[in-house]
Amino acid sequence: MSRIRLSGRDPATGRGVLLSIENGKIVFVEPVDAADQPWISAGLVDLQVNGYRGFDVNSSDVCANTVSQLARTLLATGVTTFAPTVCTSPESDMVHRLRIISEARAEDPIAAACIPFIHIEGPHISPRDGYRGAHPLSSIRPPCLSEFERWQAACNGLVGMVTISPHYDEAEEYITALVGRGVHVSLGHTHASQRQIVAAVRAGAALSTHLGNGIALQVDRHRNPLWSQLAEDLLTASFIADGHHLPAETLKAMICAKGLERSILVSDAVALAGMPPGRYNVSIGGRVELSADGRLSMEGASTLAGAAVPLITCVGRAVRMTGRPLAQVLTMATENPGRFAGDRGRVAVGARADVLRFHWNEETCHATVRDVWLAGEQMYAAE
Repeated sequence: MSRIRLSGRDPATGRGVLLSIENGKIVFVEPVDAADQPWISAGLVDLQVNGYRGFDVNSSDVCANTVSQLARTLLATGVTTFAPTVCTSPESDMVHRLRIISEARAEDPIAAACIPFIHIEGPHISPRDGYRGAHPLSSIRPPCLSEFERWQAACNGLVGMVTISPHYDEAEEYITALVGRGVHVSLGHTHASQRQIVAAVRAGAALSTHLGNGIALQVDRHRNPLWSQLAEDLLTASFIADGHHLPAETLKAMICAKGLERSILVSDAVALAGMPPGRYNVSIGGRVELSADGRLSMEGASTLAGAAVPLITCVGRAVRMTGRPLAQVLTMATENPGRFAGDRGRVAVGARADVLRFHWNEETCHATVRDVWLAGEQMYAAE
């Protein structure tokens, strides 16, 4: 295979770099004059994707083509690695969705390259109002290792991340068992006490799912799951930086508390993300309204009905909301989540050649994708 060369400007330095790629890997990185080139980055890594542009992994009619088209649609937004996220529902429905995602990876090399594992959010989360968010109360249930094994049997061991509330009596043993099987355990949608969160971390929990969301509107000002998770240095926290799920000062303070190296951006995008503004019917919740700025809310109300912008939009909004440099924010959408996905999201010799080149409007903090490469093959180019 011939060597591919891609040049662009490094967001960390502003200087040009030239990547040499062979057999899907970066084999050489060298400085180059790239004053008029787009910015260059590792492909984005999104650990929480429910759907995008009408493709929904939690739909009752999900099929392998749904997953394949979702992968291709996300590639056009700069996402080269993502975890399709199966949410709380009856076990038979979850098993069906897991099986479909596994079949898509087996049939489609692009889906296989983009999807390192499946993220399961629930069903072992808090049943309390506010904490459970949009997850249906009727399907919330305690952790059960035998159910987890049935999940894995359905998808050939593809479940690689599970979000759980550690308030359950079974939680500590369950977390230990999953971590022992190489599964990342994340805490989320939880009303757990500080003691229970500490126990979960001791058992091996390593992440917090969309911290600041999936919690009641009113909590004790000192003793609540937010402070407990922010204080745990062994937890890496993910955040939805769409400008709607967290106020700017909250996002800025939480990233400061966790530290850049323990902070991750996720889209948590639902199927209506990327769709034209308007009113839509959804299977759970009824009528929703999608605004031009990506706010998805219940029709006629301010209540959020999901996240509806891609990760690259979250990157731009995080720059604006936190005041951090673009390079730091990109780290939270590439290298940091990549540590949980087989060490992806890096521009370095030996890394898989997942590359995003983009134009950046510093005034509006908006990124426009120029082209996207997956394991050294071009997947998207702007017209």
